[in-house]
Amino acid sequence: MSVGAVVIGAGVSGLTTAVCLAEAGMEVRVDTDRPPGATTSAAAGAMWDPYLAEPRDRVERWSRETLPVLTELSGVAGTGVRLLDGTQESRVPCELPTWGPLVGARSCPPDELRDGFVAGWHYRAPLVDMPRYLQYLVDRLTEAGGRIREHHYDSLDAALPEAPVVVNCSGSGARSLAADAEVEAVRGQLVVVENPGVRRFFCDDTPGAVDLTYIYPHPDVVVLGGTSERGNWDLSPDRAEAEAIVRRCAAVEPSLAGARIVAHRVGLRPARSSVRLAGERHADTLLMHNYGHGGAGLTLSWGCAREVAERVRAAVGTNS
Repeated sequence: MSVGAVVIGAGVSGLTTAVCLAEAGMEVRVDTDRPPGATTSAAAGAMWDPYLAEPRDRVERWSRETLPVLTELSGVAGTGVRLLDGTQESRVPCELPTWGPLVGARSCPPDELRDGFVAGWHYRAPLVDMPRYLQYLVDRLTEAGGRIREHHYDSLDAALPEAPVVVNCSGSGARSLAADAEVEAVRGQLVVVENPGVRRFFCDDTPGAVDLTYIYPHPDVVVLGGTSERGNWDLSPDRAEAEAIVRRCAAVEPSLAGARIVAHRVGLRPARSSVRLAGERHADTLLMHNYGHGGAGLTLSWGCAREVAERVRAAVGTNS
C-alpha cells in the first residue's frame, strides 16, 4: 500500500492494527494521548478469553484467528506470551463454553475441582504479560517503519486531515472522541503479587457471579483479579477492593495469602452492545473504527486488526 495511515490509540488493538498496516507496506503513525504502558491494555490480566464482547459469531471468528498468532508468539523470546495450563471452574452446574474446543478444553473430574466448585474445564491457552507484550508490539511496529506520537484529539474531525486512512482504536475514549454514547466503561481492578510458586491459572466462571476471581501466574509475579464495575470511570485503586480481591484468590490458592503486593492496576474495559469494526468515507479520507472489545481486546486483537488491514487494502489498492 502506498498511502499513509494514522491509528488513534496505543492499546493492544491500536498497536496490533498499526503493525498489520505497517507490515502490509503502509506508512503508519500511532497517535495517542497515553503511552502504551499507561493504557487499559497494560492493566489487563490477560489471557485469551472471549470475555464481555459481542456479537457472538464475529467474536468467535476474531478469537479463532487470534489464537494461533498468540500461540506462535509464545515460542518467541521477549513477547511476554506463554502457553499455560489451568482451569475455569463454576460453583453451579453449567455447560462448556462454546470456545472450549478451540483450546482443547475437557471437563474436570470432581477430584480436580477446587473446594466449593461443582463444574470446570481444564485447558491450555496463551497467558500474556501485557506491559511486556505491548513493548514487543511497539518494537515490531518500529521495525516495520511505523512510529508513535503523543497527541490528543478532541474529535475525529480533527484527525481526518492527518492521513488518507484514519483508524479509530480509542477504546473507552470513543465515547467522547467518536461521540458514541453506547460506549460504557467497565472498570477492572487487579492486584499484582510476588509469585509464591503458583504454576497454573485459575478463573471462577460461575454464571452471574457478582465478583470476578482469577489467578494468572507469571514467572515472578501473579496477577489477581478482579472487578467488573459497569459505568465506573474511576482509575484510582480502591484499597478495600484490593483487599477483597486478595482474600477471594487466597481462598482458592492459600499460598497467595501472604504474598507481597507488587502493584495495583486499574483499567476501563470499553463495553458496547457489539464491537464496532466498520468503515466510512469522509471526502478523501477512509475512517475505520475498531473499538468496543469489552474484556476481550487481546483475544480479538489479531482477528480485528487483520480485517481492518484487509478492508483498507480493498479500499485503497496496492502498489503491485
